[in-house]
Amino acid sequence: MRILVVDDEIALADTLREALVAVGFAVDVARNGIDALWAATEHAYDVVVLDIMLPGLNGYEVCRTLRERQIWTPVLMLTAKDGEYDQADALDLGADDYLTKPFSYVVLVARIRALTRRGAPQRPAVLTAGGLSVDPAQHRVMRDGTEIPVTSREFALLEFLMRRRGDVVSKRAIIENVWDMNFDADPNIVEVYVSYLRKKIDPPHRRSMIQTIRGAGYRLVADGG
Repeated sequence: MRILVVDDEIALADTLREALVAVGFAVDVARNGIDALWAATEHAYDVVVLDIMLPGLNGYEVCRTLRERQIWTPVLMLTAKDGEYDQADALDLGADDYLTKPFSYVVLVARIRALTRRGAPQRPAVLTAGGLSVDPAQHRVMRDGTEIPVTSREFALLEFLMRRRGDVVSKRAIIENVWDMNFDADPNIVEVYVSYLRKKIDPPHRRSMIQTIRGAGYRLVADGG
């Protein structure tokens, strides 16, 4: 298996390379974000071990750009930044795992092996359906190049439907994932929020992207097709 290690701390990168080679990995090292992006774009890796604080491009930018280019190599963020928002940002941008420094090499190797077992399924960081796009990291909704302001709840509902594009989802499934399973208010709240979204994302288009499937639930389709 071939691993790309990206870290500007020379001693750490060299030690990490030696440790991974010792357990049977082939390892390349990049010491800045620009070189890392080039290497991960030009070569096939099984996993990229990526620091966040890098010269040139930071790890967030490298990860985001890889996903925008539809390169789905598993990314493990390895960094001294241990805040919960740092971890959330990395995962929202398309990273697959997150390990903070100092770390255990035993755990690092185990996580790399776990990522290689999963493979690299396509899972874009930005969700799209026709001219509509939802960016979970930036909490942004766009249609045909125009940004659409939405509330947090509207965003959560739209993201849930986008992730299940083409599938019929029930009100109960929506409530359990957008609200929570203990939500005990009127389930017609789903209809209310679907209506809110339609008013925002559909005009001036004639057909709604969110279809009502009578007796079953709702389905999001590309541009009302």
